[in-house]
Amino acid sequence: MTTRSINGFLAPATGVGALLIGVDRDRMSTRSQLRFQYQTDVDHPAIAQVYRHSDGYPESVLPALHRLQALLRATGTERGPAYTAAEFIHLEKCRGMGLYLDRGPGREIAAETPTDVLDPRNWVDVDQPLFLLGYGVEDPTRGIHGDEEYLYVVELPEFDSGSPDDTPDWIVRVSEHWGFPRWDGPTEDAFEEARWAYEGPLADAMAGLEIEPA
Repeated sequence: MTTRSINGFLAPATGVGALLIGVDRDRMSTRSQLRFQYQTDVDHPAIAQVYRHSDGYPESVLPALHRLQALLRATGTERGPAYTAAEFIHLEKCRGMGLYLDRGPGREIAAETPTDVLDPRNWVDVDQPLFLLGYGVEDPTRGIHGDEEYLYVVELPEFDSGSPDDTPDWIVRVSEHWGFPRWDGPTEDAFEEARWAYEGPLADAMAGLEIEPA
């Protein structure tokens, strides 16, 4: 797919940046939803949809997608929408574990191995840890909750284990801020009616944000 600008944004390098102007980045609870699907859905109509409760603005979501793509390709584990959505949640939860290491009373757990993390006894002093919240698997036919601020579509190339070096870049769509039906609107059609501020390769979106990949 060729990069194209939408709704007056002239190019990826300026379009995504323009999208972010005036949005308060101090708020953690910037809700968003992401759809993972194939770049062509003629034979593969599968859609995996993920709810993200916090840090849903493009400066956070796009680098997360970039990290995920890089890791999956480096390890030969890139697959379809369902696998990719599951690994997106998995990796972001792993990153969130840092919130509970050496953070003081009420925010600290004793964990030296993954098994320690899974032991409920290590969580008794931590109330509703974000590690166990923050993400949900959604039903695409039901749309969105209505309180989201951004929507994303991640279009994946067909998986080809024989030529991973030639696999095309992921294509992403980033909605305008609040650019879709919310609250008492037709939220079940939010993705279909969204106004997309950017659509193009993930790498170009990262360049437009001038973010160094983590």
